Amino acid sequence: MSEENIEAVDTSCFASCGVAEIDDIKLKNCTDCGLVKYCSGACQSQREHWPQHEEACSKRAAELRDELLFKQSESTHVGDCPICCLPMQLDRSKSIINQCCSKVICEGCHHANMLREIEQKLAFKCSFCRTLMPSSKEECNRNMMKRIETNDPFAMCAEGLEQHRKGDYSSAFRYFTKAAELGDVDAHGQLAGLYHYGQGVEKDKEKKMYHLEEAAIGGHLDARFNLGCEGWNNDNNESAVKHWIIAANLGHDESIKALMSAFKEGKVCKEYLAAALRAHQAAVDATKSPQREAADEYNRK
Repeated sequence: MSEENIEAVDTSCFASCGVAEIDDIKLKNCTDCGLVKYCSGACQSQREHWPQHEEACSKRAAELRDELLFKQSESTHVGDCPICCLPMQLDRSKSIINQCCSKVICEGCHHANMLREIEQKLAFKCSFCRTLMPSSKEECNRNMMKRIETNDPFAMCAEGLEQHRKGDYSSAFRYFTKAAELGDVDAHGQLAGLYHYGQGVEKDKEKKMYHLEEAAIGGHLDARFNLGCEGWNNDNNESAVKHWIIAANLGHDESIKALMSAFKEGKVCKEYLAAALRAHQAAVDATKSPQREAADEYNRK
């Protein structure tokens, strides 16, 4: 048998018991590190082999987590406007949320649609799904509950924010938890805040950091900035700078300010700061459009 064939067989065999991945036998990678394979979760050899594998598994799992955590996000968690397809602005006041479809629309598209309806004397409708706009707060609430009943994670997170505003932290925690389980990035950021302040749940730094990291991985720039602050406050300047650069590259103002402060202290080189400034400006410019500028001018009147 050739060396190539030997290597192929070795990688398909279980680390301890030697079961080969042939015919109807499908091996499973270790879910934490992927370094070894097991024939099944109930395999006796897996339990016997674990003491030998535990240290390497933990080390590799931490490496994979860091690779994921410090990977430059391509976009923020708010994504693009579903109408004009331009990146959404980070300022939440410059976007519109419609309860009928749970879509977040940029202010420019909303304003352009509103002007068209006024000029043509049309009924006001959602810019995205074209549903008639609700005529009362009660109708808005009914629409929101309908979205929650369909397991819409965005609607659940929005309701969690509303409960938090009212001071019902236990309900807010339940909504945020469900939304996070369904993949809502902002819900992870909100849960981090609840665990930090002990609102509706016991204070728990480990869970707070987990949710901050999950939010950051999903493109939540405030969570990424806060992770940088955590690193900086714990004398982990290298980690802090990495987080701030990732956030600054996507247009986060506070992260640019933090990098400038770190530069003054000699913790960031001139080249890294210059690159972050260029990327930050490019990200901000990408969110601009004539429609959004018109909406800003209209709101200033």
